[in-house]
Amino acid sequence: MSAVERPARASALPTGIIFTIAAVFGLFYAYVVWNAVTLLVTQATGPLGINGLGWFVLSLAIVFPIVVFAGGFAIAWRRRALPFFLVMLCGLAVVAVFWLNILAYAYSNGASLLGG
Repeated sequence: MSAVERPARASALPTGIIFTIAAVFGLFYAYVVWNAVTLLVTQATGPLGINGLGWFVLSLAIVFPIVVFAGGFAIAWRRRALPFFLVMLCGLAVVAVFWLNILAYAYSNGASLLGG
C-alpha cells in the first residue's frame, strides 16, 4: 500500500451560507425578471400590442436573468464564499447591462416592437 488515500473533498461552504448568498442574489435577479414581465405585459396590452420581434426580445429579457443565475450558481456553488459572491455579483452585473440594453432598445426603437 504505497498509495496514500486522500479523503473526498467536501464542499467549501456549509449549505446555509450557500443558500443565504444565493437567496439574496436570487431576489435581485427576480426583481429584474419581474420588471421584464411587467414591461412585456404593459407593451402587449397597449393600444398597438407587440409583434413577433417584440415578443422575442421581451421574452428574452425574462429568460436571460434566470439562465445567468442558474449558470452562475452551477459554476460557483462549490467554491468558497468570496468567489461564490463574486460570480453571482458579476452575473448580476451582466444581467443589469442586458436589461439596460433592452430598455434602451424598447424606448428608442419602440415602433419596431409594436404591432399595429
